[in-house]
Amino acid sequence: MNPSRLLAIDYGGKRTGIAITDEMQIIASGLTTVETKQLFPFLQEYFSKEKVSKVIVGEPKRLNNEPSEIAPKIDEFVVKFKKLYPAIEVIRMDERFTSKMAFQTMIDSGLKKKQRQNKALVDEIAATILLQDFLNSKMF
Repeated sequence: MNPSRLLAIDYGGKRTGIAITDEMQIIASGLTTVETKQLFPFLQEYFSKEKVSKVIVGEPKRLNNEPSEIAPKIDEFVVKFKKLYPAIEVIRMDERFTSKMAFQTMIDSGLKKKQRQNKALVDEIAATILLQDFLNSKMF
């Protein structure tokens, strides 16, 4: 098996959280949060250094299963991504509650209120939860 990483994207209007696995694809870790308008330049640089075989992109849905208001922008991102990186498989995954779970994780880990207001950190943790959920679903 050729070692490669999996990358998860929690796409947002202003910021995008990014998480990555180790090369054995066992552990998900937060990588960073980038301004969404800088997402493609960031990915280009990252892919030049690291081998990524799959990108998991969050699919935000409302409780009634309808797409959220940002869904069309994410669809546009995915189309552009597939054109630029046809060799990298894109997997869409329901991301409902990842931001709430990220916020709860911050509370549970004892972060102070000021740290929990760091939206970039919430986005990065949400991407990590999305990626870990994908890894967990793959194991069975």
